[in-house]
Amino acid sequence: MKQRPSTEELLARKGTEMPIGDFLELFGVRVRRPWNVHDIAQALTDAGLATLPDFANCAPGDRVQIVALATTTPLTPGPDEGDAAGGDSLPSAALPQRLRIGDLPSARGGVRCVAATTALSQATYLMRHRGYAQIPVTTGMTTLHGVLTWRSLALMYERGKEPSLENAMEQDSLPVADVRQEFFACLSMLTENGYLLVRGEDGSLSGIVTQAHVVDRFESAARPFFLLGEIESLLRRWLGAKLAEDAIKAVQTNRKPEHRSGKVEDLMFGDYVYLINGEQKKQAIAQQADLNWGELQCDSLDRGQFIRHLQRVQEIRNRIAHFDAEPLPHESMRELTAFTALLRDYVG
Repeated sequence: MKQRPSTEELLARKGTEMPIGDFLELFGVRVRRPWNVHDIAQALTDAGLATLPDFANCAPGDRVQIVALATTTPLTPGPDEGDAAGGDSLPSAALPQRLRIGDLPSARGGVRCVAATTALSQATYLMRHRGYAQIPVTTGMTTLHGVLTWRSLALMYERGKEPSLENAMEQDSLPVADVRQEFFACLSMLTENGYLLVRGEDGSLSGIVTQAHVVDRFESAARPFFLLGEIESLLRRWLGAKLAEDAIKAVQTNRKPEHRSGKVEDLMFGDYVYLINGEQKKQAIAQQADLNWGELQCDSLDRGQFIRHLQRVQEIRNRIAHFDAEPLPHESMRELTAFTALLRDYVG
């Protein structure tokens, strides 16, 4: 570390809360690394202080509070914990054709932890305040002592044990995965425990995955497909009921004349635009589109805005069809949802 605040300076900040970035700046640090995390933790311990949540693992945008160090005896790391970060690491882009647990945003989004010396009341208060069902108990960025859950807390009281963080947390068979593991291989462990702690390529805890995170991820991935399917179904029902076969054959220019079916179910999505867009280069198709729009008998529907919206949906569909790995932006989801609702009103 470039600098280290004195014990008096640290004690003067006891009880204060600040962004994690400001906290690290007290020690002249911008990025957490195992070596500087150890130094900061030692400085806090020497001053009889700690942070809530644990500064070593919280997300970059979190705020931490400097609190008094609890008197609980620190746990001894397991024999394999110190070697957690020493294994060979694969490149983060390895096996791109597979869905890995690290592909879920929360798996790399940081995780709020508490130190092994944290008082049980402080840990449970943090869980209630943040709405957590569980919180890891750690030393530094790599050593995981256990996980405090509401279930493990209840078991402690049922068994008549003395209330302490060590007695309250789960310590055996913890659900921990590596960001490089295949997602579906981890599902059974996630289902059984309700959560999954994730370690990054360097062995440090990088995030947590819960069942809610999985639902959110697959909702964002699957919903656009269902909306697009409904949009295309509604368009086919609407256009197929109103337009003659010759009008449909006129836009099937990618086929030989004898192979043009005149059936709306054989059209590509872009053909729907050609059917009703009067502003296109081919004059004959543009004139036919004007006639088609009249056949649709939708005078209350603004043609220009409807076509622009349809073209926007086509662009979104093309992005999805080319398997863009990034989740669909919220604005695109709003476009699909609004256009689906519009077609439901007009087509029924």
